[in-house]
Amino acid sequence: MDKTDFQHESPRNEKTIDDVQQFWDATPLWVGETSFAPGTLDFFEEHRTTVIDDCFAGQMDETIFPDRSKDLKILDLGCGIGFWLVEFAKRRYTDINAADLSSNSLKLARERCKAYEISVNFSQQNAESTSFDDATFDHVNCQGVVHHTPSPENAMREIERILKPNGTASVSVYYKNIVLRNWKTFRGVSKLLSRLGAGLRGRGREGIYANSDIDDIVRQYDGADNPIGIAYDKEEFLKLIGDGFAVDDVYFHFFPARSMPVGMPRSIHKLLDRKLPFMIYANLRKI
Repeated sequence: MDKTDFQHESPRNEKTIDDVQQFWDATPLWVGETSFAPGTLDFFEEHRTTVIDDCFAGQMDETIFPDRSKDLKILDLGCGIGFWLVEFAKRRYTDINAADLSSNSLKLARERCKAYEISVNFSQQNAESTSFDDATFDHVNCQGVVHHTPSPENAMREIERILKPNGTASVSVYYKNIVLRNWKTFRGVSKLLSRLGAGLRGRGREGIYANSDIDDIVRQYDGADNPIGIAYDKEEFLKLIGDGFAVDDVYFHFFPARSMPVGMPRSIHKLLDRKLPFMIYANLRKI
């Protein structure tokens, strides 16, 4: 696939899909955050543990997964280094397909599936404009992806296009919670946390909470050089989803406990996961 196939000027900002591709090729997920060599079993096991511990306060939310009583053709759109592919396989889904913009992320995802002896069909795709035919998939999983694209609206329309009639999707983006909506009030707390040692290891994010610009904090969560990262409130997220879907469920997760300067009891983390989440999820059905 020619790299120019991914070129797209965004009406939202000056960054292009090529900028996004270059960043994720240079720094796939979890690379730069661990002492384990990328592609090793230890690398993947540590990544899985961290995602479940941090993003779900220690317990995976099964609400994310579609009806297991049916033989579904599933696409993990924006699969990254393959976390969700293993989770689907562990739950005995069999027709699993994976797509990502980044060739280096796909390379790691393939290595992950090989390590876990999982059969997955891979392809390199731009989530805003894939090469899949209309009505190809029964379910699309797209976690933490569309908020990194120059045109999230195009990505949502693409999910709608490639889903079969009555097909389902699970989509999540960064959530503009009470802290992000009232950043001027909470900015002093963030800077204090930074002075106490709060931050994220690697990818240039150690001083992320010292940043005064909340948009930059959101963007830099995945790396200082990340070109695009957008947070949505609930109303904005539902508008982004559009009229082509029925919204079956909206729910929330993710308090970044690992970025705090001291360890956090699981009970407190679970409370913050519910009350101060930074991700919003939607289970959708194509109308």
